[in-house]
Amino acid sequence: MRIARIDTIAIDIPANHGGAAPGQGGRDWKSLSTLLVRVETDGGLVGYGDAFCYECRPAVQAALEHMIAPRAIGQDASQITRLMQSLQKDLHIFGRYGILMFAMSGLDIALWDIAGKKAGVPLHDLLGGAVHERIPTYASLFRYGDPEIVAAKSKEAIDQGYRHIKLHEKYAPEVKAARDVIGPDIPLMIDTNCPWTPDEARQNALSLKPFDPYWLEEPVFPPENFTGLAQVRAETGVPIAAGENACTVYEFRAMFAANAVTYAQPSVTKVGGVTEFRKVAVLAQMANVTLVPHSPYFGPGLLATLHLMAAQPEPPLIERYFLNLEASLYGDLIHPIDGFFTAPKSPGVAPEPDPDVLRDYAVK
Repeated sequence: MRIARIDTIAIDIPANHGGAAPGQGGRDWKSLSTLLVRVETDGGLVGYGDAFCYECRPAVQAALEHMIAPRAIGQDASQITRLMQSLQKDLHIFGRYGILMFAMSGLDIALWDIAGKKAGVPLHDLLGGAVHERIPTYASLFRYGDPEIVAAKSKEAIDQGYRHIKLHEKYAPEVKAARDVIGPDIPLMIDTNCPWTPDEARQNALSLKPFDPYWLEEPVFPPENFTGLAQVRAETGVPIAAGENACTVYEFRAMFAANAVTYAQPSVTKVGGVTEFRKVAVLAQMANVTLVPHSPYFGPGLLATLHLMAAQPEPPLIERYFLNLEASLYGDLIHPIDGFFTAPKSPGVAPEPDPDVLRDYAVK
């Protein structure tokens, strides 16, 4: 079973997060960009992957089409580990992290999709079976910068059945607004997206501590400053989460060795796909670090994360961006019910994406 062709499909689906502020990362978030990786074998099997992109989509697309596809076409699609190791070795001189690893992640997910389809079983069966049929999810709110909007969106999420709320705010007034609305018993996470020095992070963590954060996410810049994260964690007693910006298991090994985090957040579309995510999961279990993946996606990346977490022995919890999309590639599979996802049951990672959505929202 050889890889016959690799195509990239860029789509933009309009989205509404309900706030006036630009949101985290300085983006307006008026649409959600997805780069699908379509892989076809010489026997006609087709798999879809998901490569992290947003504004870097042209670069990731170019890496897939000009650097990865020429090396992967003709290779055995069933030898996923061998192929991914070969690609990492062949391309390491161009950078071990970032664009190339995003692109490889998309290919890896597509190959696992093919493996499941060939076997006629969902991905989680290939990973040892689903331990969890229902997977709790947390509402990942956008950065609104306005306590009134934060309070309203927090209440809206609770009313929809979510029992975990994550903010993308940085300061006490917004966090207090959420805590006042959701009450003392709902876990409240705070994602700051790497804004501070370790000393600034320590001071801000202490100012947020009265609101009982379930975790404080990425309070230090740069994100690979694991010593700084460990310092904030030790000096404040606030649980720290990080990992969405880490690629390959080696960055997570350094993170755990520094005792930097309580919660590890690998992203399957960035870390190296299903293959590399599995390594991180084992390492986290051995280090007594809780695995809580980064998954603000609505394509194969989200569904692959559901499979991975369904197969984990520990109780899972995954992220769901709290926004409304104009269309869905996978119908209701991307919509939790009363705060829970159901592990996908179709062979591979997911059923075929909706052809009408692929057509109507393709980037011209």
